Amino acid sequence: MADLYLTNSLTGKKEKFEPINSEEVGMYACGPTVYSYATIGNFRTYAVADILYRTLQFNGYKVKYIMNLTDVGHLVGDSDVGEDKVEKSAKEKGKTATDITKHYTNTFLADFKALHLQELSQFTKATDHIKEQIALIETLEKKRVTYKTSDGIYFDTKGFEEKTGKKYGELSTLDQVLEGARVRENPEKKNARDFALWKFSKNPGERQMEWESPWGIGFPGWHIECSAMSMKYLGESFDIHLGGEDLRSTHHPNEIAQSEAATGKPFVRYWIHVTFLKVDGKRMSKSLNNFYTVSDLKKKGFDPIALRYLYLTAHYRDSLNFTWDSLGAAQTALKKLREQVAGYRGKSIRTTLSPEKQKKVDDYRIRFTTAINDDLNTPRALAVLWEMLKSNIPSGDKYDLALSFDEVLGLGLREYEIKKVKIPADVLKLAEEREVLRKEGKYEEADVKRKALLEKGYLVEDTSTGPKVTIIKK
Repeated sequence: MADLYLTNSLTGKKEKFEPINSEEVGMYACGPTVYSYATIGNFRTYAVADILYRTLQFNGYKVKYIMNLTDVGHLVGDSDVGEDKVEKSAKEKGKTATDITKHYTNTFLADFKALHLQELSQFTKATDHIKEQIALIETLEKKRVTYKTSDGIYFDTKGFEEKTGKKYGELSTLDQVLEGARVRENPEKKNARDFALWKFSKNPGERQMEWESPWGIGFPGWHIECSAMSMKYLGESFDIHLGGEDLRSTHHPNEIAQSEAATGKPFVRYWIHVTFLKVDGKRMSKSLNNFYTVSDLKKKGFDPIALRYLYLTAHYRDSLNFTWDSLGAAQTALKKLREQVAGYRGKSIRTTLSPEKQKKVDDYRIRFTTAINDDLNTPRALAVLWEMLKSNIPSGDKYDLALSFDEVLGLGLREYEIKKVKIPADVLKLAEEREVLRKEGKYEEADVKRKALLEKGYLVEDTSTGPKVTIIKK
């Protein structure tokens, strides 16, 4: 098994991946809050999680991969004030909270599949794990790292530091103390960094989603769900936790603090954070009207896998700029890749390779593995794929290697079928006449035939195997 290296946000270093249990890797990714449509920015994170999942399997690991669906508890800001995003969306749309979460969950899962994101071990809903969240809060209460205010039960970050000797927020690159606005919004909080574990319903019965608890009727805070669900399915300590870079400053430090306060054990070994997707060089936002979904791409005639290809062109820790032109270029490259690979299908008749060509085949496999194992370097892995396809190794080996690489890239190369278009007899005749003229060196006359083909809506391309006629799409 080749060595795999990942950049661990906890240490800020690229580290060799060494699982806690060699029999099975535990991996958790923070999924969507299902109050609205997931954007193409959100899906960059989920696509990277998928690449990591596939890479682990490519390296021979068995993986248990969990992703949450937040259907309660995520307030409109990280400051533990305001409305629950799901409840707010339900009010605005005149629907029930269940209607909202069901609709957006189904849309998310459809987009998830459209982007060839591999089926994972389990999606977990926050509302299905209320008991587990309450039980975890009770454990924290027994550890004496919680306190009660008029609006909920809070985690005591300073108490956590004093009792465990650990520093709160070690994952964050931001100064948590700057969140002073939180103190003014809730003066009962002991510290600006403290966060809600359980929120009380102001008027029980008014909310659509609320539950009985030892502290009164209410609902869980956003952060507690990920700790409760990840530890239920992956254990008190597990290997990998992945999410967008926006979760690094608050959500993930809160997960670490509450989990380690409850168990006294290290929570996660490797933290992976994905950099934001930019749109036309700017942060994606509704106010800038650059807030795109997978459905928006499809309406403009783009294949969702073209977006996946675009994601692969940049390293996950580097900024990636989305434009319609860049997506168009990705779709063109994807089409060329698919057609080239499909053209080698059925040509995998095994022959004895010369030592030189066998070395090339082995070298491409090693170079691809080295690239993807180097902190998921997808741009370099793609470059190896294209270089291999342009090489002089046999077509059958090109096809086999491309499918092997696609186990990680997920571009659907095995399933792609070239749509055959019947070319009219008169068009084929023109192409044949042009080819004869070219062979006779009558290039000006041949060009007249080429222009005649263009007028009929066909393009002729000279290839190593002869002229290729294709219809020009309008």
